[in-house]
This record gives sequence, C-alpha cells and structure tokens, in this order.
Amino acid sequence: MVDKKDIKSVNKSDEIRKLAAAMKERGEKPRPVVIVATLKKQGVVVSSPQVSMVLKGMGFRPRKRRKSGEVAATKGTKPRAAARSAQLSIDDLLAAKKIVEQFGGADRAIAAITALKRFEG
Repeated sequence: MVDKKDIKSVNKSDEIRKLAAAMKERGEKPRPVVIVATLKKQGVVVSSPQVSMVLKGMGFRPRKRRKSGEVAATKGTKPRAAARSAQLSIDDLLAAKKIVEQFGGADRAIAAITALKRFEG
C-alpha cells in the first residue's frame, strides 16, 4: 500500500501498466473498472478514462459495442456488405477452384478460411 505522503512520487501510468501486464499474464482481460478498483485499494487514485488511454497505448483495444436499439438484422433487408459479397464473378470462382485444389479439397479450404476469419475479427 502506498503512503499518502508518497502519492506524489507514484507514477500512475506505470502502476496501470504493471497491473495490466500482470492481469494479461494471468489470462485476464485488463478492464478499466477492475484496474481502478485494484489501484484504489492500493491507495492510488486514477480515473477510468486515464486507464483507458494507457491501455490503448499498450495495444489493448476496447470491446466493440452495439449502438443502443441496434438489431443484428432487420427482417426483409439485407446488409449491403452481404449483398456485395453474394455477387461472384467467373474469375472469383476460378480463383476459388485453384485454392481448393491447392488445399486438397473444399473442406480443408473452408477450414483454413474459417481460421483466417477468426484472426481478422
């Protein structure tokens, strides 16, 4: 615990980084609410926006949230991206055929594409 007289000598950003790194090593996701509460117990007062900025600088990105009231897809309408991806040309199909041949079958090619898609998002 940090003494009140030593608070000025504490680098809050370093404390946030240390705690976030320790949480990551334990397999936990460093969240600002958890970090603020933990540091408060240690006597270091930090704000949630400050923690968010330090985490962003470390490479942690916030979770993506849906806008309030947003529905995944409304009935009767297709998202534009899905409509575009449904339009395949002959060249696209020929390229896909070559990829399937390289992987030794459609199932293996689909598995590889599925794994790649997980890394993108």
